[in-house]
Amino acid sequence: MEVTDTEMMMMMETETEVETAAATGHTVQSDVVRDLLTLARQLVSEGKPTQALQAVVMAARTRGGDEAVVQSLQRARELYRSRLQDSTAVDQLASLFAECAIAEAQPSKPESSADNVSGSSVGSDAHGTSILAETGRMQIVLDAFSDGSSFICLQCGGLVSNHRKDEHYAYWCCQI
Repeated sequence: MEVTDTEMMMMMETETEVETAAATGHTVQSDVVRDLLTLARQLVSEGKPTQALQAVVMAARTRGGDEAVVQSLQRARELYRSRLQDSTAVDQLASLFAECAIAEAQPSKPESSADNVSGSSVGSDAHGTSILAETGRMQIVLDAFSDGSSFICLQCGGLVSNHRKDEHYAYWCCQI
């Protein structure tokens, strides 16, 4: 993410405009802030978030000084943390719904099979104790199921790729 000479010149010109606007008055200041925010949007659309953030910081500094910059960054941090917590709660709720769906899809009385040497190792997937669930990756199971690339085996509760359905039933499903 290198800054080109042209971008550096634009940033320096904008900084000069900011200093000039501070000296000339409020109307020009509003124009400079608007220009900085337009530049920030353009930089974001070009995939240059660091430069966009610099433009936004300059706009905030022009409008309210360093205090405005600090307040904006603190507010952004609070929003980020609250969304992160909301995301975790949504993932937990989605996992709970998935476990309920898997539990309802499983037969109430599992069939016993002479080939079932491993016991309930795969069957435990339906109860949220799969490797993915244990490592906090239940969302992967949900995503794979919801995008249609995989299915939940009604016999064992395992998550299986649609491409491996026949092999799963023939060789891997412990409930058959």
